[in-house]
Amino acid sequence: MTTDQCTATPIKRIVLKSIEARYSREVVRDDAPTWASLRFTTPNQVFEIFRELARETKEHFVVLHLDGKNRIACFDRVSVGSLNQAIVHPREVFKTALLSNAAAILLLHNHPSGDPTPSPEDLSIARRLQESGELLGIKVLDHIVIGDTYLSFVEKGLL
Repeated sequence: MTTDQCTATPIKRIVLKSIEARYSREVVRDDAPTWASLRFTTPNQVFEIFRELARETKEHFVVLHLDGKNRIACFDRVSVGSLNQAIVHPREVFKTALLSNAAAILLLHNHPSGDPTPSPEDLSIARRLQESGELLGIKVLDHIVIGDTYLSFVEKGLL
């Protein structure tokens, strides 16, 4: 054995996870009205496109990522919960909003009961998300609760 073979340092491979953002397509409505586009100007338009959420038996919390012209860039179903709650954390909402380069977001979730009246938890998470968005530079434009009808936090002065 030579001296070089005895003192050689073993080689070690280091493997790390890399992250990449990939979009997939999801049909949110097959029978959309002809006026529908990827840019909303009223909460009623959002309700009309996503009213099918009212038929779900579990709460779904959805975030629409908007570009600088308030066009939908991305749809993110952040959480599917139980009959009357969905777990939502600002980290999960803004993780994908940052990856999609969202300028603003629209929050929406359903109430399987059909009553769109916001719960104390709905009010609390809307405030937390608005504060988080301000820190990150991503504006929360509205939070819409979908039931038999809809409730817009902005229209009701809650956001």
